[in-house]
Amino acid sequence: MKINELRELSNEELKAKISECKAELFNLRFSQATGSLEKPARINELRKAVARMKTILRERELQD
Repeated sequence: MKINELRELSNEELKAKISECKAELFNLRFSQATGSLEKPARINELRKAVARMKTILRERELQD
């Protein structure tokens, strides 16, 4: 997702997205451990997406 799209989401939606991404990341790590992971780059994408969402939440927290 683009950063502009993420900024349009509410805090609750961002938290839900974070939990979705973390769940997918958890499953990808298991796939990697068993050797059946097709796209290893997806792990990095998800990690960075979670970091972006957490950064947006923190920015909003500091503005208030």
